[in-house]
Parts: sequence; C-alpha cells; structure tokens
Amino acid sequence: LLLKMLIIRNRRHAFEPVRRLLLRSRSMASAPAPIDFRSDTVTQPCDDMKKAMISAPLGDDVMGEDPTVLKLESMLASQFGKEAALFFPTGTQSNLCGVMAHCHGRGSEVLLGANSHLCLYEHGNLSTLGGIHSRQIPERSDATLDPVTVEKMIRVDDPHFPRTDVVCIENTHNVLGGVPLPKSYIDSLSKVCVSNNLKLHIDGARIMNACVAMDVSAEDLCENVDSVSICLSKGLGSPVGSVLVGSEDLIYLARRQRKACGGGMRQAGVIAGAGIFAIENNVERLADDHARAKALASVMKSAGFVIDKEPQTNLLFFGVPDGSKLMQEDVIARADDAGILFGGGYSGGTRCRIAIHKHITDACVKKAGEVLTDVATGF
Repeated sequence: LLLKMLIIRNRRHAFEPVRRLLLRSRSMASAPAPIDFRSDTVTQPCDDMKKAMISAPLGDDVMGEDPTVLKLESMLASQFGKEAALFFPTGTQSNLCGVMAHCHGRGSEVLLGANSHLCLYEHGNLSTLGGIHSRQIPERSDATLDPVTVEKMIRVDDPHFPRTDVVCIENTHNVLGGVPLPKSYIDSLSKVCVSNNLKLHIDGARIMNACVAMDVSAEDLCENVDSVSICLSKGLGSPVGSVLVGSEDLIYLARRQRKACGGGMRQAGVIAGAGIFAIENNVERLADDHARAKALASVMKSAGFVIDKEPQTNLLFFGVPDGSKLMQEDVIARADDAGILFGGGYSGGTRCRIAIHKHITDACVKKAGEVLTDVATGF
C-alpha cells in the first residue's frame, strides 16, 4: 500500500505543472498566457515554417523517395562533414539506432556518462531494446569524461566480459548545466577510441547550441567522431525530428535498426520541411537564447538564488536561496501562480531548470526576473 501511495504521489508530482496549467486555462481564460520555461521543446512552428511544411515535395521515405527528407539528410551530412544521414522521428530513437548500428554483434558494451540523457532519460533502451550493456562513468565537474578513466574502463578481451565497442558523450550536457564540450576534449576522447578500436557517438540534442556558444562549425567540432544525433525540435524550433549522421556503412545499419524500431515514415517530407527551415533560419539566433539565459541568471543570483554555473548556453539551473524557508516545490508553485513555468527535480532534487527558447523575449526574461525576485525576497 505504501509503495502504491508513493507511486501515485510521484505521478502527481511529475504532472503537476501540466495540471496547474490546465486549471489556469479553465479558470483564467482572459489572463495573459503563462511564460513557459519548462523546456526548449515547447515551441510552436512559425507561419513561415508551416508554409515550408505544406509546400514540401513528398515521396515515400521508406522507399528512399521523399525529396524533402533526402534534402534534409544531405544538408546535415554536409554540415557535419559526414558521408550520410538518416531522418528519425525522435532523438531517443536516433541515439538508440546509432548505437545499435555500432554494436551490431551480441555482447557489446557502451561507455557513457552517469548523468547523460542516454543513461538517465531514455528508458534504458540500450539494454531493454538493443541488448547492449552500458557502463556508466561519473563525469567531472566540467561535464567531461576523463579520457584516462575511459581508457581504464575498456574491457580486456575475455569471454567473462562484454566487448566494449562505443563511447557516448552528450553535447551540450543537459543536467550538468547545458555545458558545451569543446573540440579539444572531443579530440582527446577520439584518440582513446581510435587506439582501442572503439567508436565515438555524440548525443547532439543541443549540438547547435554548442557550435554557436563556442563559435565553431559543426564539421570542425565533430571532425573526429563517428556519429552524431542532431535534434531539430529543441532550440531549433522544429515540431518533431532528429537526424543521425555518420559513414555510409553506419547509416545502412541504422536504417535497418530504424525499421525494426518502427521509425520508418512514409511521406515524411511534411516534417522534414520544418527541419530544413529550422537549419536554415534558427541556428544563429541561438546566441540570443544564450544571452537571455545569462541575463536572467544575473538577476536571480542577485535575488539570492544559488547559481552553480553561469549559463553558457540556453539552460539555467538554480537552487533555492540559502537559508530560505521555501522548498523547491514552493518556488515552482509560486512562480507558476504568477505565470512563470519551469521544472525541478534536477541534481538529486536540489535544482530547478529554466530553458530559454525562441518564444522567450527580453520582456519574458524581465517578467521572470521580477517574479522570481519577489518569490525569493517575499519569504
């Protein structure tokens, strides 16, 4: 009974922001719309993006005949300096199929960060669906894996052990502060992989944020990696879709895995058109998101909130002011009541996250700063 009560409580807590949003929409229909900082996935396509979707030439992508999908794949393969690309409905599926394509034999193992999205938030699909053993390595404070530690974790050739085949990293690293991982680090990890006959995969859900933050091209940043999963539906503002880039051999295998996972889509150019628009129009503007995250962090720090790291990209993590009588749930609820939405539960339940995206303006940042200052100083 106790376990059942805890499960129900946790479910309620997880959906509380959505429930409160629904209640507000019913009882305050004439009130201003809330400002939604919960994720950079909440954006809506603009009119021009919708036009690109409606006008996209279509074909059967499972048969390799959708010209819009082929154009999107070619664009991103070229931008990242890879031979080929494959369009997926989600980043979770793109990561899964990419890693499975690297680990297409039985008994494979992947090394990845203990706080990575692949480890924490993708339903353990590497093992449950891919049959791949994962070995987690704690990240350093800068969100990187120590290359020396990675090399020590590679299995020796022994029938008692799984075979280490892939190293996975996340760029930017979500839960450790939206940190962009520099080329020098990626290259040092690549050297370890090459010398041990391993592949290097990047979960690039926000890889374009990393490129913009460090003023480096995607091709240069990912020069020495074997595969990258690029999400189109976060800061880039597309409603759906991710693209995996890599060698022709890798994409051949990933296409087979995509089919097995139910990811083959027919006239997918309707959504690929949005992805093309996003790549052509929404990359450079990510710098505005980064600047707004820094501006809001400055205001919140002055109000007493704990800011462990100044935002380098569009994600801002913070804790309640030291000595405050408020719990994290109180801060979320009071901000929610004032029309500012964000989530908590990060870093062992000690941190909240604000995500800046294309719908967040300077006025939104100003309003959020005022509301959160009132929350911090009013109690």
